[in-house]
Amino acid sequence: MKVEEISDTLKEMFGSAVESPSPNSWQVETQTIRLLVLLSDDGSWLRILVPIVSFKEAEPFLQQLLEANFDATQETRYALHENVLWGVFQHGCESLTKVDFLQALGRLVSLYEQGLSEVFNQFVELRVRQIIKAAKQMGQSLEMTLQNIERFYQEGVMGDMEQGAASREATLEAWRYQLQRLWSQVDP
Repeated sequence: MKVEEISDTLKEMFGSAVESPSPNSWQVETQTIRLLVLLSDDGSWLRILVPIVSFKEAEPFLQQLLEANFDATQETRYALHENVLWGVFQHGCESLTKVDFLQALGRLVSLYEQGLSEVFNQFVELRVRQIIKAAKQMGQSLEMTLQNIERFYQEGVMGDMEQGAASREATLEAWRYQLQRLWSQVDP
């Protein structure tokens, strides 16, 4: 892709939200997203960046983020720079097509919109699987495990003691759902 094509494509997608602070860079800032599009000094490489969350928010999920880079993010990647988790796409300009460029923009917008929700869900599932494995190793049934979790919430070992009854019941229902969904998939 040539510089003019990049600029025109960005303007087609984002209209007046596109600024070009220099001949080889663009910034898109809408009410919902901020994208940076940068060309290397020699114009041979393009990089598109979107800030997702702070490193502090992302840190507990680094394993899941790296696994997502391997399995789920396709041509985009998660990256850390200056205490920010970024969605990144890099490609050589010579072989970059408009279709590739548009797909990368779409994927980065999707990563931004997901935030940490997808990796958080993976993190939670991993922990629930660990709880199931431990319960099965101790000879507990699904029902016994559910009773233990309910007791932990009642005694304040888990959850917030000031949590209202409706909120606590919703949390316990989420536990029930996850334990029932995953119980048969976990070997002791």
